[in-house]
Amino acid sequence: MTVSAVALSERPSLCWLIHHACGKLHPIRSLSRPPVVVFFNAELLMSQLHRRPFLKATGIAIGLPLMESMAAAAPQPESAPAKRLVCVGTYLGFYQKSFFPKQTGFDYETPELLEPLQDLRDDFSVFSGLDHRAGNGHGNWSTFLTGQKLNQVSLDQLVAPHIGQSTRFESVQISAGKVSRPMNFSREGVPLPVIERPSLVYKKLFASQGDRARIEYLVASGQSALDKVRDEATELRRRVSRTDQQKLDEYFASLRDVEKRLQKQQANAGKTANVDYELPEFDPLAPTLMLECEKIMYDLMALALQTDSTRVITMNIGGLGQVFEFDGRILRAGYHALSHHGNDPEKIRDLVRVEVEHIRCMAAFLAQLKTKTDASGKPLLDSTLVLLGTGMGDSSRHANRNLPTLVAGGGLRHGQHVAADSGGKQKFLLGDLYITLMQQLGVEQDSFSNASRNMNEQLMS
Repeated sequence: MTVSAVALSERPSLCWLIHHACGKLHPIRSLSRPPVVVFFNAELLMSQLHRRPFLKATGIAIGLPLMESMAAAAPQPESAPAKRLVCVGTYLGFYQKSFFPKQTGFDYETPELLEPLQDLRDDFSVFSGLDHRAGNGHGNWSTFLTGQKLNQVSLDQLVAPHIGQSTRFESVQISAGKVSRPMNFSREGVPLPVIERPSLVYKKLFASQGDRARIEYLVASGQSALDKVRDEATELRRRVSRTDQQKLDEYFASLRDVEKRLQKQQANAGKTANVDYELPEFDPLAPTLMLECEKIMYDLMALALQTDSTRVITMNIGGLGQVFEFDGRILRAGYHALSHHGNDPEKIRDLVRVEVEHIRCMAAFLAQLKTKTDASGKPLLDSTLVLLGTGMGDSSRHANRNLPTLVAGGGLRHGQHVAADSGGKQKFLLGDLYITLMQQLGVEQDSFSNASRNMNEQLMS
């Protein structure tokens, strides 16, 4: 008896290899354009059966579309309102003297960089004195969401399995401007790819009717292949030893897991949102159009949250190769050169002008979240934690201390400047803040990287 599991793809697709020995899913890549057929022959296997080698080495490749939400577990009923996390990181940081208020507490005077957020003052808190105690230099910028060490799981990927499992995409990673270093890492410490083009973000999140039909077809075909593979494995189980039957039971568990994922994908196929948003004719990827790209990405992020397409989004704001023009005047240096100002007053002036625009984009995004509502009719901002920060404290000195950090929304107590290093001694690490954010999102976590405290007292009523 021979059963074929067809990898359905008109382009390279990700297949899931169900490994008999451990019951886990391993990605393999199909590189050919025509459908790929993988054969499972029980009689041939029986003739060559040496139990452990067979169980370790033999797999069934079931072709499925490339869908990030396949990594999520089966949807569970939600008894509490959905919670969301947005993380935005700037590669070149912010000019500290214009970012941090001079006063602490709730009655601080708004610094220049935070002026675009003045109308939202009660919806965010600003933090000074926080960092991961990581090394200095551009290389350690990538510790922004991972903690003290590079190539560790990032905050967003710790949270995503807990709050993103019932959405189409467990997490979404995008960027505005050219980026050279990763910000997001899997649980295995592998850097995650980002989407740089607004048009591709739009296509990913808001598929057409034709796209939905194709998803349904692929899911139905995958289910059919699973049914056939299950029959073949059942026949094999009758002909092996008890030890091997236990191994096959692990395999059946893997099949059931894939089946649940298929059921979730089928349920979500009809949930793809239609949104009324007009993209520009061309993606704004030119060095002078970084801010335009950033604005569009924020719009798409707001729509993704509103339609519950995902509940975990990160955006990496780059800084290499960008130049800016304001009021018809092109700034005399590029963004990267401005950040390495060497205390040149003109460069600092232009740098702050650019960074004010970054904050203005964030302010518009937060305003959208205050206007848009979730399924319960409440503002999205009430259930969305928004983190704005960086792994670079002072680009001009390549220093990774005292990282400019801002947190908005999510039901925390806001409107304040929290100085973590008050009294000249650092009381908290940035990871301590992350612990509070995770706990606010319902993730029971009491440590993060080198941090083991929290800032609940400062932020929770």
